[in-house]
Amino acid sequence: MEKKLNCVLLIDDDFATNFINKKIIEKANITTHLQVALNGKEAIDYLLNKGKFKSAETVSPTPELIFLDINMPVMDGWEFINVYKSLIPAEQQKKIKIIMLTSSFNPADKAKADSIKEIADYRQKTLNAGIVHEIIAKHFS
Repeated sequence: MEKKLNCVLLIDDDFATNFINKKIIEKANITTHLQVALNGKEAIDYLLNKGKFKSAETVSPTPELIFLDINMPVMDGWEFINVYKSLIPAEQQKKIKIIMLTSSFNPADKAKADSIKEIADYRQKTLNAGIVHEIIAKHFS
């Protein structure tokens, strides 16, 4: 990849999954900044520079790519999408691709994701280098 993404945001409550996905993304060398949020609320706080991400000196880099899990405590993936649509400015949303990355094999989850325009893609866990490069080629070429 010639030009790296500014930021990738992983939203998943599973520490082992985050560890593996971070290593895969780092090895793929697709981004200059990689951020992890353990649930949808943390991710919204990150996007809005609030909560533990609030800083007077710096603004968190805006992700161009978000990997979003469905099942999480506090705020799940579906709740995140609803809040994201209402709180994140449309101009910012246009610059972000959300990939639902889930262990769910429920066809209803896939159908629901396909019906939400903010979700660019739906993938099964876990990531691998091939999937990462396929997503980059499909959504950022």
